Amino acid sequence: MIPLRSSEPHYTRPSVTLVLIALNVAVFLYELSLPIYARNEFIMAHGIVPDNLQYSSILTSMFVHGGFLHIAGNMWFLWIFGRGVEDLVGHGKYLLLYLVSGVAAALLYIVVNASSPVPTVGASGAIAGIMGAYLIKFPRAHIITLVFVFVFITTLDIPAAFLLLYWFALQFFSGIGSVGYSSLSNGGVAWFAHVGGFLAGMGLIMLMGAKPRARPWY
Repeated sequence: MIPLRSSEPHYTRPSVTLVLIALNVAVFLYELSLPIYARNEFIMAHGIVPDNLQYSSILTSMFVHGGFLHIAGNMWFLWIFGRGVEDLVGHGKYLLLYLVSGVAAALLYIVVNASSPVPTVGASGAIAGIMGAYLIKFPRAHIITLVFVFVFITTLDIPAAFLLLYWFALQFFSGIGSVGYSSLSNGGVAWFAHVGGFLAGMGLIMLMGAKPRARPWY
């Protein structure tokens, strides 16, 4: 299932969301400009490697991606869910939510995979936090979603609460199922980073006061 748009209206320019997308894309384009050996070194240097942890990588790993589909999926989810959250809490609190969720996601991943030598990169933990915040604040919103059923493709109007809880359940149970397997055998997907980020976002948004949302007048 691929979310296409949300029914929740937005009243302010999603400046931070746009800047975050631009930063991630800029770093990814820089990665592509590197020779393959240098690109691998860049990922090792700036990704999270639990058994050889550099604390700066907890932040830098949020802006590094492993491939086109990786960054495209992450940035699309950030665009769909980030605008509503940024509009609700304001630019500063939204950026704080994003970064703290990303840190929480990284820490849980490190705890669960303490001996892993495989670098983990991507903004998905931070974006999971935005999705958790969206669940708390906009559970009744509807998400127009592209759905693939065997050979058929259609769109469905799915309640945000159902879509996000379904996504979280997939991450959680995939994480539970991956316990005892190496990162390589699971394709390097940081399931527990998604879980940690999502839960952090849910908790943080409840501590943040929403700013008054401007309404257009007629």
